[in-house]
Amino acid sequence: MHMRVAARTARVVSADEAAGLVRSGMWLDYGTSLCQPDVFDAALAARKADLSNVKIRSCLSMRPRAVIESDPHGDHFHYFSLHFTGYDRKKHDDGRCNYIPVNLGEIPDYYRRFIAPVDVVILKCCRMDERGYFNFSASNLWHRSVIERARTVIVEVTDGNPYVHGEGNGVHVSEVDYIIEGDNRPAVELPNPPPSDVDRAVGKLIANEIEDGACLQIGIGGMPNAVCSQLLDSSAGDLGVHTEMLTDGIIALYKAGRVTGAHKKLNPGKIGFSFGLGSKAMYDAIDRNTDLACMPVDFTNLPHNIMQNDKVVSINNTTQIDLQGQAASESDGHRHISGTGGQLQFVRGAYASKGGKSFICLASTYDKRGERRSRIVLNLTPGNIVTTPRSDVMYVVTEYGMVNLKGKSVAERAQALISIAHPDFREGLERQAHEHRLIPRGVSF
Repeated sequence: MHMRVAARTARVVSADEAAGLVRSGMWLDYGTSLCQPDVFDAALAARKADLSNVKIRSCLSMRPRAVIESDPHGDHFHYFSLHFTGYDRKKHDDGRCNYIPVNLGEIPDYYRRFIAPVDVVILKCCRMDERGYFNFSASNLWHRSVIERARTVIVEVTDGNPYVHGEGNGVHVSEVDYIIEGDNRPAVELPNPPPSDVDRAVGKLIANEIEDGACLQIGIGGMPNAVCSQLLDSSAGDLGVHTEMLTDGIIALYKAGRVTGAHKKLNPGKIGFSFGLGSKAMYDAIDRNTDLACMPVDFTNLPHNIMQNDKVVSINNTTQIDLQGQAASESDGHRHISGTGGQLQFVRGAYASKGGKSFICLASTYDKRGERRSRIVLNLTPGNIVTTPRSDVMYVVTEYGMVNLKGKSVAERAQALISIAHPDFREGLERQAHEHRLIPRGVSF
């Protein structure tokens, strides 16, 4: 495990003392999901009258942030996120959170090459273990690279997070400047709603394509997770997992004996992931479980690593796709919703894998202001961000079927996508495709 060159002498201080280290104009880093600090956050918010232009990088905020809630107009703190949760999205709508465009697996390199040194990093970690490490729990990601770049390292210790094995998943006491006592609240859970009929239909179509020995990447959302529940009813076995996000669905497959990792080239026999969010049952299952390896995101997400496993199956959600195959998965016009995350990197890594397949899934329709609309469209909503380019998209799946766009002309793509749109919209999409000459007159396939 990498350690900073200069050893530090860690001091135990109060949260108020730690927050007192912050000065106006500084850049802070709050880390990601389970690593985001709570006690420090409250102490810093209490100091707002003394501070201005404090900028905070974060990702996947799972609880309200005191620095934002205490400063509704942004007079003191500015919040930047590498990937939105519902909370971050709401604060973006209020003008209190700004997105940083990234491929998630490249973020460690951004810190090492492009991001100015971090003034203070504050991470919630498990209490120091017998080897002198504060474990990052189920949130390895890019925290090592932030520590390398930080002038001051603060650890907020907790007994509430699971201890998770994995290469580089922790910070040694010699790299820490200050230690503060956390509130020991249980790890925040991510609700896992039951799959809808549409989710199950899509999940079944994808599950039928998954062979024995396949290596899974499951994206965030109910639809990718529905694939896991459908796999429980399939015959596929000896599955591997090499994913960015660990979910309850993956753990259900593991508990059922379907995940062995026996055919994996990277971390054989282990579930490889970079962060996990789910239920208490999931956290209990991964606590000190040596069958899992929580790895840095530049290991899990880089395509040249992903492709080393055979039969990689990448399953990700999108919100809109046009008739040429551009998948917009992270915004609604100029309103940011989530983030690029690892979608594009896993699409590319899965395609490069021997026998690999990538699936982009979506419900055929959605409701907006009481009106049903098609998610398959001639043109993307103005301002929508393309997450996966048309040249990278492989399988597209709705509840009405599955099509493969690889090697298809624009005309063939348009016709294929129209065939899996909701029946009520197919005629209109066909007319638009002809009007705009996506499908030449007289051609048939």
